[in-house]
Amino acid sequence: MATGTSPALENVRPALPKSSSWLRPKYALAAFLALMYIYVLWTDESFLINSKDPEWQHIATFKWWLLPHGIAAGCALFLGPLQFSDRLRRRFAALHRILGRIYVAGVFLGAPIGIYIQWFEERLGQYHRSFTVATVVDAFIWMAATGIAWRMILQGRVEQHRRWMIRSFACALIFLEARVVLGLTGLEQFAETVVWSCVAMAIPLADMVMQWEESHRMKSALARANRI
Repeated sequence: MATGTSPALENVRPALPKSSSWLRPKYALAAFLALMYIYVLWTDESFLINSKDPEWQHIATFKWWLLPHGIAAGCALFLGPLQFSDRLRRRFAALHRILGRIYVAGVFLGAPIGIYIQWFEERLGQYHRSFTVATVVDAFIWMAATGIAWRMILQGRVEQHRRWMIRSFACALIFLEARVVLGLTGLEQFAETVVWSCVAMAIPLADMVMQWEESHRMKSALARANRI
C-alpha cells in the first residue's frame, strides 16, 4: 500500500476567504471623494441652480472671470478621478489620453484665473491678503505637479507620471477639503488656518495615499502567493 499522499490531494489547499472587492482601499477612497463632491455642491455651489441666491450679488463684479475658471477647474476636478481608472485606461486608451489633455488644460487655465479672482476679491476688501497668497501657492504647486506629470508621460515614464498625477489631483482637492472642513466644523474664524493647512498637506497626503495603496497591493500579492 502506498504511504505517500496522492498527487491530486497535494494540490488541494483550503480555500482562503477572499476580501470583498467593495472593501478595497480605492473604492473606500472613491466613496469618500464622492461624499465630498456631493457635500460641496449642495452647501457651497447650490446657488448655481437658484437665481435668487445672495451669492449672485457677491460674484456679480467678477462673474465673467468666474465662468471660465469654474469650467476649466471643474473639468480638472471631475475628470481627475477617471484618470486613475485602470479599466478605463486599458479599454479606452485614446479616451484616457483625451481626458488627460483636458485635465491639463483645465489646470493651466483654471489656476491662473483663480489667482486673479482671489486678488480681485482682496481688492474689494472681501478677503485678507493671506488668502491670496494661499491661492498663489496652491495654484503654483498644482500647475507644477501637473506639468511634471505631463513631462513624465511624454518621456514614457508611466509610473512616475501616475504618481505626479495623484499629487496634482490632491492639489485640486484643496477646493473641496477646505469647504468640507469649514462647513462641518463651523471654524470660519479660523478659515485662513484651515486653508493653509489644506495647502500644506496636499502633497504629503497624496504620498500617504500612494504608500497605503502600495502596502495593500503588496499584501494582496503575498496573499495570492500563499494560495498557490
